[in-house]
Amino acid sequence: MGVLQKIGKFAGNTFAIWVLVAAGLAIWLPEYFTWIGSYITILLGIVMFGMGMTLKLDDFKLILQHPKGVIIGIVSQFVVMPLLAFALAKIFNLPPEIAVGVILVGCCPGGTSSNVMTFLAKGNTALSVTITSCTTLLAPFVTPALIYLLASEWLPVSFMAMFMSVIKVVLIPIVLGIVAQFLFRPIVEKSIDILPTVSVIAIVMIVAAVVSGSRDKILETGLIIFAIVILHNGLGYLIGFLVAKLFKLQYDDQKAISIEVGMQNSGLGAQLAMAHFDPVSAVPSAIFSFWHNISGPILATYWGSRANKKVK
Repeated sequence: MGVLQKIGKFAGNTFAIWVLVAAGLAIWLPEYFTWIGSYITILLGIVMFGMGMTLKLDDFKLILQHPKGVIIGIVSQFVVMPLLAFALAKIFNLPPEIAVGVILVGCCPGGTSSNVMTFLAKGNTALSVTITSCTTLLAPFVTPALIYLLASEWLPVSFMAMFMSVIKVVLIPIVLGIVAQFLFRPIVEKSIDILPTVSVIAIVMIVAAVVSGSRDKILETGLIIFAIVILHNGLGYLIGFLVAKLFKLQYDDQKAISIEVGMQNSGLGAQLAMAHFDPVSAVPSAIFSFWHNISGPILATYWGSRANKKVK
């Protein structure tokens, strides 16, 4: 394993720690991090560009080979988490800015770290990668529509403004990343190892920007938001697993879909919140980014250890 691979693995394994450190520093010394807020779109674009550089045609072959699992995963991703977010906002009677923030993160596509967690859980990694890729490419159309349908009750939502935002920060960078694969393949192949580190740095900076910009509100409502994020994430894992089981998918597929549904692209949620709503609306995404990188490894370790025992 090369030096860059080791650094990337270390960064991925300690992601939650860096997010926690960044959040803590941003609360303690917010004036040193607020400037990052202007660069959230660029930072998320870098992450999506990196994803585009790693996308392969094989990632989509599974749609034709095993369409059932892929369709169930995609539909679950865009139904379970948005409806859970809406229900939690109603049950807890959240303030408008926080309610919209919870819905925002619920309407986002799956997070790329879900692929690593599925691998560690001994789940169907190929299915996980396919679902992540498909939901990310569908996000410019589905995410704004879901936010418009579910969040308009609390605050005005512009579908077209949201649509253009997701096009800019998701679709265009991914397409550019794919193009880079074809035009600069030798350079891209050499730079792949550093992508995990770049992604971790970008997401950590986004969290620091969100937390520093909403410090006072976090100190006031942080505990209730944290509780809701834990519920949202945990119920996402559970319902995703149960849906896959209901449709009689294999156990490895059930694990993949559970993790896909529970883990969100919270960076996109934070960017949309900062661009279109009160900065406080980005807080649920920031907390989600921290929490699912703790809960995901815990769940993956549990499933992975069970699989190892069965093999023995």
